[in-house]
Amino acid sequence: MSWFPLAEAPVPEGGLFDFDATLPLMAVQVVILTFILNKLFFQPVGKVVEEREGFVTTSHKDAKERLARVQRLEQDLKARLQQARHDAQAVVAAAEDEVAMLHKAALAEAKASATRLREQARAEIDAQRSEADAVLAKESRQLADLIIRRLVTF
Repeated sequence: MSWFPLAEAPVPEGGLFDFDATLPLMAVQVVILTFILNKLFFQPVGKVVEEREGFVTTSHKDAKERLARVQRLEQDLKARLQQARHDAQAVVAAAEDEVAMLHKAALAEAKASATRLREQARAEIDAQRSEADAVLAKESRQLADLIIRRLVTF
């Protein structure tokens, strides 16, 4: 049997929506191809997409956690830095107060020492003056006695 007579057969009437075995056959082919594509292509691609979405979600969550941790550490470091600055200012103020007290104490000690030295020098000068006055008085009496004796002897 030859296929040529079938090929020469006239096209039946009915047009675009002819309901012979072609339409159900095409529908079955579409369903089978969809099933095959789903099993061979769409499911593996879907799995890869889901894995990537999971990876992105996990990475995003990890990044948020790390960012929150970094922000907490930054706040902690800022607080520590502020406390260190405050402590340093307190230490500097205490050192300035101590220096001022030591300066006042040294100044008071220097004034007291100068006063003691002045009083000691004044006492020495007064003692020397008294001694010189006594020597002068003694010498003037001797001189007066000598003058009186000479005047009386003449």
